Amino acid sequence: MIAVVQRVSKSSVTVDGSTVGTIGHGLNVLLGVADGDKSTDADYLAGKIPFLRIFEDDKGKMNRSLLDMGGQMLVISQFTLMGDCRKGRRPSFIKAAGQPLAKKLYDYFIDQVRKLGIDVRTGRFGAMMEVNIVNDGPVTLLVHSR
Repeated sequence: MIAVVQRVSKSSVTVDGSTVGTIGHGLNVLLGVADGDKSTDADYLAGKIPFLRIFEDDKGKMNRSLLDMGGQMLVISQFTLMGDCRKGRRPSFIKAAGQPLAKKLYDYFIDQVRKLGIDVRTGRFGAMMEVNIVNDGPVTLLVHSR
């Protein structure tokens, strides 16, 4: 699994003109699932992302995690993170997980993060979405489970 983690001042996702998920200060997580990923991959990401010390403390240093500051998380499925652009001009998505596995691990990741007490909002799995992100910093990290 791969996650693009962005520290945001606000973020929202819209499907067919209706907002389905919105957060204030927190993390926007674009989540991609690879063929062969397992629940242990989701466990790794759920055990890593909320604890990343990427929020500023009272001295302006990145010393606080999402849990420390009580922020929200917006999780959006994005199979295109598995796109391989090394050959030709059209990305290959052969390494992306099929919909049943991807949906199962996407939901599992969200459940694991919610168990930590984090307010998690989501996009709509498999839908065409419009994502609005106000990146704070900017702070953007790639987190791989492997």
